[in-house]
Amino acid sequence: MRQQQGEGGSSNVFSMFEQSQIQEYKEAFTIIDQNRDGIISKDDLRDVLATMGQLNVKNEELEAMVKEASGPINFTVFLTMFGEKLKGADPEDVILSAFKVLDPEGTGTIKKEFLEELLTTQCDRFTAEEMKNLWAAFPPDVAGNVDYKNICYVITHGEDKEE
Repeated sequence: MRQQQGEGGSSNVFSMFEQSQIQEYKEAFTIIDQNRDGIISKDDLRDVLATMGQLNVKNEELEAMVKEASGPINFTVFLTMFGEKLKGADPEDVILSAFKVLDPEGTGTIKKEFLEELLTTQCDRFTAEEMKNLWAAFPPDVAGNVDYKNICYVITHGEDKEE
């Protein structure tokens, strides 16, 4: 049984992910597939966004989301789309190098105030809520320093650290 290849897709998208990741994506797919027909549609997206408080999503926006796929979005297509998006995700050393530019002394930390100013004034600016969530997840030490190596680890490996 040959799997149909999408544009630039892998003949076996499932080999791109670990079993635990596939399970998490399956759970996400099931949550998004509100009518449980095995295909994510505009209506599914509208319904799931509404459950998250996004009530006035324009039809064009939903149309654009669905059009990111080359056809109906079943689980394999959904997984392929994530694989393509994640292919460009930065490996840990690239993210660490970016932080190290901001840490000329090589301490492994950055001042909370400095990081907050950067994140709220540059590029994709963080909201007050996003900053609150960041500090809840990565509280600075008593001197106001943030351990950026820990942030990099969580970005690239997820939050489950085996203690």
